[in-house]
Amino acid sequence: MKTLKIIKIGGNIIDTEAVLSSFLKDFATIEGPKILVHGGGKLATSLAQQLNVDVTMIEGRRITNAETLDIITMVYAGKINKNIVAKLQAHGCNAVGFTGADGNTIRSEIRPVIPIDYGFAGDVVKVETALLELLLNNKNTPVFSAITHDGKGQLLNTNADTIASEVAIAFASTYVTELYYCFEKQGVLRDVTDADSVIETITSMTYQELKNSGVIVAGMLPKLDNCFYALQNKVAKVCIGTPEMLFTTETKHTTLQK
Repeated sequence: MKTLKIIKIGGNIIDTEAVLSSFLKDFATIEGPKILVHGGGKLATSLAQQLNVDVTMIEGRRITNAETLDIITMVYAGKINKNIVAKLQAHGCNAVGFTGADGNTIRSEIRPVIPIDYGFAGDVVKVETALLELLLNNKNTPVFSAITHDGKGQLLNTNADTIASEVAIAFASTYVTELYYCFEKQGVLRDVTDADSVIETITSMTYQELKNSGVIVAGMLPKLDNCFYALQNKVAKVCIGTPEMLFTTETKHTTLQK
């Protein structure tokens, strides 16, 4: 089977124009089928603050009321997604921008309100791969923003890490799927104040130990939950680190293992 790379970008890669441009130039050179997934949390938070809309995060996940949903739709599906697509086109990568509503590719259901009401937040229930596979087979690159839909006309804010994981799982029966979470750090750090304290391998057992000891907290928790969920569902490879890990074996990064 062919290898399909699903690459999720976030953090300073999204927030810093020069870094994003450099990454996209390199991303365009990756051979073979690939899918890009992006978040955009800091830009959405900044706009919300400018508009005097409260921002509430619980365990790395955003509480999404109606006003917040409007903001993230504008930022994620609009400004960030189309900027990425345009830059990829400039580098000869024929990219197609997506939300989960486009082509009915990713359907979600609203997250249960108990124990926490996250508002218009969606949990993925189905990834339709037929349209995406058609695009991939014709050398097009899907670019997903962190928006899905419920099939009943409602858009939903959906964690970009989750989208990347679910897309990788959906393709695991037709491709050898590799999942990469790229951000500004070299990987999961044992000490957040020490950039060189990368934990190079995390297993499901050591993950529990790291959580219990408080080494892994906040926004890294949902990311790693998605990593192990992907591994448990036939995704062949899952890594976390800087984009350099896509292009060289010399850079440190974190590899997740069952």
